[in-house]
Amino acid sequence: MKVALVTDLHANRDAVEAVMAHAASQGAQRYVFLGDFVGYGAEPGWVVDFVSDHVRHGAVAVMGNHDSAVVQGPTQTMVPQAREVVAWTRAQLDDDQLDFLARLPMSVTEGNRLYVHANAFAPTQWAYVVSRLEAIRSLLATECLFTFCGHVHEPRLFHLPDSGEAGELSPAPGSPVPLSAGHRWLIIPGATGQPRDGNPAACYAIFETEGPAVTFHRVAYDHEAAAAKIRAAGLPERLADRLVDGE
Repeated sequence: MKVALVTDLHANRDAVEAVMAHAASQGAQRYVFLGDFVGYGAEPGWVVDFVSDHVRHGAVAVMGNHDSAVVQGPTQTMVPQAREVVAWTRAQLDDDQLDFLARLPMSVTEGNRLYVHANAFAPTQWAYVVSRLEAIRSLLATECLFTFCGHVHEPRLFHLPDSGEAGELSPAPGSPVPLSAGHRWLIIPGATGQPRDGNPAACYAIFETEGPAVTFHRVAYDHEAAAAKIRAAGLPERLADRLVDGE
């Protein structure tokens, strides 16, 4: 089975539509949405409805920190810009959309796969996996062989062998990476709605259960149009700029 892994959609309809079309062209059979459906972008209502419709049809979705902030209030660590967008986003959503976000699970386990937004060792604290140290903590916090998370906004791939040191791979877009037996794997697809690695193309990945293997993808989309929507909504200019420069 080919499972499309989509995370950090961030209310960016243009990016989501491009990624979903690409995933369909790659033969994706199932979809997993790893959180942060709102925040930063101009179309939170559309994205929430889109994800909730897919969940009704069998997709998996977990809660992200921005989703949590919209329904529960921002955390103390959120920067002022993010807090501003949280308040704006909440005003854009109706009761059904807010209820959907509120009912999202923190994580979902399916067989040997764990789906979570930030990490496996403290999901509700929203710590980032930015180095091998956090990757090891996350991998050791679950018995699952494969952990899939977002939050970082950049594609990352870590592995922990049964014996030996943890490693990090730099996957090339479009090239399948075999996921060797005897390792635990932590896969971060990168952000669909707001990449931050200098490349504005949307990120996602496809996990193949047979093999197994993972392929990271970059999908060009009209990020200028998405940025224009942010400006038209009166949201901070920097959020529009981030879509254009990918930073």
